[in-house]
Amino acid sequence: MKYGYARVSTEDQNPALQLAALKKAGCKTVFTDEGISGATAQRPALLRCLKALQAGDTLIVWKLDRLGRSLRDLIHMLDELKHRGVKFRSLTEAIDTDTATGRAMWQMIGVLAELERSLITERTRAGVKAAQKRGVRFGRRPKLSPPQVVHARQLIDSGQRVQDVASLLSVGRITLYRALQRTVP
Repeated sequence: MKYGYARVSTEDQNPALQLAALKKAGCKTVFTDEGISGATAQRPALLRCLKALQAGDTLIVWKLDRLGRSLRDLIHMLDELKHRGVKFRSLTEAIDTDTATGRAMWQMIGVLAELERSLITERTRAGVKAAQKRGVRFGRRPKLSPPQVVHARQLIDSGQRVQDVASLLSVGRITLYRALQRTVP
């Protein structure tokens, strides 16, 4: 069975063009979200549509961006449909997973998405390295300041138990041990 999904982002937009195209493509049932951004995960009609789809069914959309704004989410959703045995068709982009050309187009989109993820990772790593060179420190702040660690070492050296010193500084024993290891005299 062919199911259609249409979405318009604002209340003043009209889904008539999408609905007409989906009916012309042979959709017996069309789910429509109106006034809902594609960036939000709360799209009730899309959720109902995804639940209704069975193996052998086809999900048809007017355009890929009607299904989702994020390429990562779109690929995840379509991979899930493929895993369930549901075919996919986008009318505007001429993607039809029932044809060899459509499957090739989909694989190209997947390759581009993987490239995008790799570029994001590279930029993030470069940004972290640049920030570290500027002196930015990442991670949690130490629970104990350097003067507290010096004081703790003095107390322990004078015979205080590690557990008592940790309690005095309101930290755990392991936290105190780690702080002492990092600041070996």
